[in-house]
Amino acid sequence: MSASPERPSTIRAAEAEASSAAALLVLDFGSQYSQLIARRVREAGVYCELRAPQSIDAATLRRLAPRGVILSGGPDTVAEGNAAPVPAAVFDAGVPILGICYGMQAMAVHFGGRVECAGTASEFGRAQARLLGDGGDLLGGALAQSGDLSLWMSHGDLVTELPPGFAISAATDSVPVAAMHDTTRRCYGLQFHPEVTHTPEGAAIIARFARDVCACPATWTAHNIVAHEVAAVRRQVGAGQVLLALSGGVDSAVAAVLLRRAIGEQLHCIFVNNGLLRAGEAEQVRSMVAQLLGNSLIYVDAADEFMTALAGVDEPERKRHIIGHQFIQIFEREAKRLGDVEFLGQGTIYPDVIESAASSAQARLIKSHHNVGGLPDHMRLQLVEPLRKLFKDEVREVGAELDLPAKQLRRHPFPGPGLAVRVLGEVTAPALVTLRAADAIFLEELRRRRWYHRVAQAFAVFLPVRSVGVTGDARRYEPVIALRAVETEDFMTARWARLPPALLATVAERIVNEVPGVSRVVYDISSKPPATVEWE
Repeated sequence: MSASPERPSTIRAAEAEASSAAALLVLDFGSQYSQLIARRVREAGVYCELRAPQSIDAATLRRLAPRGVILSGGPDTVAEGNAAPVPAAVFDAGVPILGICYGMQAMAVHFGGRVECAGTASEFGRAQARLLGDGGDLLGGALAQSGDLSLWMSHGDLVTELPPGFAISAATDSVPVAAMHDTTRRCYGLQFHPEVTHTPEGAAIIARFARDVCACPATWTAHNIVAHEVAAVRRQVGAGQVLLALSGGVDSAVAAVLLRRAIGEQLHCIFVNNGLLRAGEAEQVRSMVAQLLGNSLIYVDAADEFMTALAGVDEPERKRHIIGHQFIQIFEREAKRLGDVEFLGQGTIYPDVIESAASSAQARLIKSHHNVGGLPDHMRLQLVEPLRKLFKDEVREVGAELDLPAKQLRRHPFPGPGLAVRVLGEVTAPALVTLRAADAIFLEELRRRRWYHRVAQAFAVFLPVRSVGVTGDARRYEPVIALRAVETEDFMTARWARLPPALLATVAERIVNEVPGVSRVVYDISSKPPATVEWE
């Protein structure tokens, strides 16, 4: 369904069937905002898929039968003549098309317009546009009443000559064609980015394209998602048995309850203690499973196996792949012990897929997730991933539909590779002990001061550097702990949390005083992008 990386030959058979229709297609030309476009469409209640432009041809469009196509922005420049082309089949499909930034420029050139380097007219940041005429059937109506539009620009090229048949919808002081439209061909171009929150009316514009222009039904709801995925799992699994990798986080917990609804006692939950867990994690998972599922949990203590495999490894991608392989070995071993298990269930979600494999040739891999890019090329178990199409906030909505307790749904995410990606460099037993203690203090203080649920994710990181400190009259030369807290809805973008200085001061003082071997505490003020939420 959604853009996916190269997968093992055992990829779930149901995915091909589920990919047979999409309400809207978003073609990703490498913009950092492409995932946000997909989210805004889904927020309008319309299902969409993010696809690589080179994967689209006439046959694919006939099979997917989209009601409309959105062309994303991207880093290429149309003015230089070597930009990634929009597949001709898209313009021949006879469905509405919305081009955003680069997408608008590529559309203009295709229909005979002119695009040139903006030079001093380049815009990066907030801008104010005025609607021209009635604004066209995309920007018109309610948006046209005020006569102007606050928006977010990020471009180095601009349309200097309209294609035949197009009219200008909006302009800024420096960009004469900030938006254009051809109502007859139902083609629309926006030089600005409606998907970002800096364009206040942007979500309404995208919703209007999806629901009014493309006439897509608003059927992408938590209730319908549950019904669809339950039916899809039943078709895929039949009378088979599923072994679910349960970590205790939001994603795997929602996947477990959804799978239980679909196949009942055919589901077997396994929790692997890989020695890379937070303090008290194993006990919390066991309690959660008893509360949500009421059945026994297969518990495997494999800490020694993971630590042995990770010995001497300090490269992040290699750590993730090693962890992924270790998990699969254990899952297949337990499946063989159970006797007739042929499916492996996972709580993989859409951001995992996007970050593990670029959705276009212009986009780049960010990092492999152990349950996506870290899987071996050949494994015996077939994958069942009912949440694979969902963003994080959609997973929480599905969980609420399945009656999971709010406490479980609001729990901060914890990466599948565990603390291995929060101990920078080689993972050692002493580093894990130090990190667990520091992390527990941070989370305890966030809860105490009612900040835990005001941030989306918070954790500590063990840095492979040492810093000079002083205790009494003694010199210390010991490791550094970094604190990280972010605010986000979907984890595709994130803002560093503005925690109160008094809170940070208390956390730092407690860590330095209570955790042996820490000389300094720092706070990470990097947003995503350019940084990722996790450090590795």
